[in-house]
Order: sequence, then C-alpha cells, then structure tokens
Amino acid sequence: MSASLAAILALAAVPASATQATYPDRAVKIVVPFGPGSATDGFARTLAAFLQAQFGQPFVVENKPGAQGVVAASYVAKSEPDGYTLFMTTNTTQSAAQGIIKNVPYDPLKDFTSIARLGGIYSFVVVNPNLPVKTLPELIAYAKANPNKLSYATGNSTGVIVGATLTRLAGIDMLPVRYNTTVQGLNDVMGGHIPVMITDAVTGLPQVAAGKVRPLAATGATRLKQLPDMPTISEVAIPGFDLDAWLGLFGPAGMPKPVVAAIEAKVKAFLADQETAARLEQIGFAVVFSPSDEFDRFVKAEYPKWMQAVKEAGITPQ
Repeated sequence: MSASLAAILALAAVPASATQATYPDRAVKIVVPFGPGSATDGFARTLAAFLQAQFGQPFVVENKPGAQGVVAASYVAKSEPDGYTLFMTTNTTQSAAQGIIKNVPYDPLKDFTSIARLGGIYSFVVVNPNLPVKTLPELIAYAKANPNKLSYATGNSTGVIVGATLTRLAGIDMLPVRYNTTVQGLNDVMGGHIPVMITDAVTGLPQVAAGKVRPLAATGATRLKQLPDMPTISEVAIPGFDLDAWLGLFGPAGMPKPVVAAIEAKVKAFLADQETAARLEQIGFAVVFSPSDEFDRFVKAEYPKWMQAVKEAGITPQ
C-alpha cells in the first residue's frame, strides 16, 4: 500500500471516531412535543440534567406543543442528524398521529433514529368531584342516563384513543374535547368546565392527592401502585382493555452510530440508577430501557397496533 493511499484511508476513518470522542462539543437541544408540566416534559428535564452532568455540555429542553405533537415531530424530522437535536416523545407522535391528525408531514418509521426506549406512562380516568359518580360503572350509567350531555378532555393521543374506545365499547355518548397539553385539560376539569378526562398519571396523581379530581379507573392492564384501590377499566367495565403510553428518545434519521451509542450508554446508566428509577416510578412512570436496535423494532411493532386501535375506535382524523 502506498503512503498516499494509507494517508487517505486514515483520514476517511477519522470522522466516526472523532465524532464519538468529541460529542457533544456544544449545547444539545431536547425537543418535547408537549407543554411544560406534562409527563414527557418532566422526564425530559430530569434526563437533561443527568446528560448535562455526564457530557459536560448544556442539554436544553425545548417545548413545541401543538397538533398532538406533530409540530415538534416535523421540526425534528427536518433537523440536522448530528446529535444536537434530540426528540423525547411518545406513541402520540410515533404510533398514532397519522390516525388522528390529517396530513401528517413526516413518516414516523423512516424520518427518525431510534436511540433508546425509556419506559411507559400510566393513564387513568378522572372526573370533577362534583360529578355524582364514584366508579367507572357509575360514570357509564350516568352517561347513558344523560346522553350527549357529558364531555371529556384529552391532552394526547393516548387520551384520544382511550376515550373513543371506551365510549364505543361502553355504548355511551360523550363529546371529546382535545387540548394541546394534559395540563390545560386537567385545569378545565378542576375548574368544572369539563366533567371527565383521561389523564396521564404524572400530571394527574398530584391533583388526586389534593382532592381536586376523583380517580375512577386505570387504562392499562395493571393497577397503579400509587392508587392500589383504583381498579382498571378491564376489571370493572371492559374485559381485556389495555392502552398505556410509551416513552422514548429519538433523533432525526441518519444520526451517526457512534453518537447514538454514546447517548444510549448514558441513558442506560441514567435508568439503571435505582434511586432515579424509584423516583420516576413513584411519580407515575414505568421505567423500561431498550437499546437503539431493540427500540427500533419495538417502534415498528407498535405502529400497526396503535393504528388498529385508532381504526377500531372509529376516530376520524382532524
């Protein structure tokens, strides 16, 4: 091999190793598709603080709520895939958006790099305490006795799909009211403007503790540890009902593998810390780590599942 050819080959090998060694050398943005105070926002800020300490560079959370997360997802999909724009999001943007929003301008399976799965987000049905119901069967009976007089709030796709599925299978009529964030919807429930909501546990649990909303039933397969006396929808109304959200970290498609590996390793360490995991579980998350390749397979499997749920719920894209 000539000296010149050897030099060329050596230079060609530099970018990947150098990228891994120097990343990040400036601030990194973590885009969140929901507003401040949401479950995803809270998780993102906790992770950002950890990554900043680990990498020695700022990790800044940027909220871009709107259109069930489509605004943020579109922004990230068009960003440079250099590792300086990350996306902490859920099944809302990556599995369900195309079923509930018209003209989604990105492909959730092709326009993103899957970095790591972070876990799940529990959800449950709540009502304003002034509504004369204390259980989900009572709510269903009340809705049947008062057709088209109740409305329910949602702040993400999980809420939209759970609400539509629940009302269809229970045979009741309630008007869905979509909010850009769960916080906005929950505020209106507490204010008496909306009687019912499907909320994520991270946002809803503090309001339950304060007595501002009454919890009725969990949307997933298991009861919440924080509310062990609250049954699941499956237990008291619709056998087999199981719809809970998942949470993960992405970047634009085409991110360098060494950068993905560097971030993935730090996320793994973050979730492996028992104190951190316990704290996240306590406020309403289910901590589950999956590395990039495994997470990518998970996302591809979840997409048809949620799209089928949208179809079966009879939801019309808006």
